[in-house]
Amino acid sequence: MILPLGDEPNPPGVPVVTYALILVNCAVFFLLTLPLGFVRPDTTDPLVQDYIRAVMQATGAPPSQRVVEAIVRGLSQDDLFGFRWGFRPSDPQFITLFTAMFLHGGFFHLAGNMLFLWIYGDNVEHRLGRFPFLAAYLGTGLAATMVHALFNGGSLLPVVGASGAISGVLGCYFVWFPRNRVRLWVMLFPFFMNVLHAPARLVLGFYLLADNLLPFLISSGTGGTGVAYGAHIGGFLGGLVLAITTNRRSRRSHSTEAGANVGHPSPDSLAALIEDGDYEAAARKYVGLSSEEARRLLSERHSMMLGTWMAAKGHPHAALVLFQRHLRDYPIGRMAPDAHVSAGLLQLRTFGQPTAAYQHLVEALELDPSEETESRARQGLAQIAALQKFRLGGL
Repeated sequence: MILPLGDEPNPPGVPVVTYALILVNCAVFFLLTLPLGFVRPDTTDPLVQDYIRAVMQATGAPPSQRVVEAIVRGLSQDDLFGFRWGFRPSDPQFITLFTAMFLHGGFFHLAGNMLFLWIYGDNVEHRLGRFPFLAAYLGTGLAATMVHALFNGGSLLPVVGASGAISGVLGCYFVWFPRNRVRLWVMLFPFFMNVLHAPARLVLGFYLLADNLLPFLISSGTGGTGVAYGAHIGGFLGGLVLAITTNRRSRRSHSTEAGANVGHPSPDSLAALIEDGDYEAAARKYVGLSSEEARRLLSERHSMMLGTWMAAKGHPHAALVLFQRHLRDYPIGRMAPDAHVSAGLLQLRTFGQPTAAYQHLVEALELDPSEETESRARQGLAQIAALQKFRLGGL
């Protein structure tokens, strides 16, 4: 058995929306789902007949009185509640797209989902902000449900659970925090029991491929166990698209911070301005360029010189965009470690994004940096470690 226990590093502050979502999901389960599980339904309720038909269709049971009586004997008011408010692909209703996200089929279903939300939600919420995070959670949850419906359009059974929305959170995390580490409790009783650390991208990749994509392909989307693999995959892909799109928009919106762009500069004109020390004029020519227009417009050295000037002169957003473009253009270049450290320290000390900074600083250490660059990276990592509730190991 492999059970995630937490991730590191974590952002400062309280993830209000993440905790609120956990609270709402738990409240629905313990105040509604659990009590209704002990209540027998009124067998004259028309919903009972719809439920019986759905179960018989899903199981392929022959229509007989004995089968019907067996279904009714095991029926509770909670079953009908989930049947009514879960999302049924054969009878799609707008309201159930949302209500289904807050219903769970049992305690372990709830516990597993809330554990994943608690581990991964805080970093994504901090990266997006509270209300955008809530919108992203609900939006990827809707996308997940629609993907499930696409592959199970004739199903009479409802899909319930927060798994699709949480998979959207995991997709965002996969893009934004690839070098975070996840603490895993690994138990192969009686041979091995220990807590291990694994790269977040490896853990989430395993979740997507081994836990969902392979079962989805084998089982045509349902796994024969009631698990909505298609919803998990749809939510995860929705999160990937959201994170990538957000990155691109952020770079476009922040690139104009240092001034207005005047025409499309040539590489030679920018290089001459930087060599002459006229950084302000160079910045004015550079900012406002689209990502494609700026591709390899500057050499490695000139890119670092201009980005460093922008950061020092109070244009941190523009500087961060420039360092990120530098890493896109020269990912393994001679000055890539310096660009990673400069971007990481900006995110840490200016924007208060320790988890985003961590990605850059760790990457810098893996690229054979100079002694000075390595020292700056380790200072930043030590600062991140000091912000954590639990001491990070191995920095």
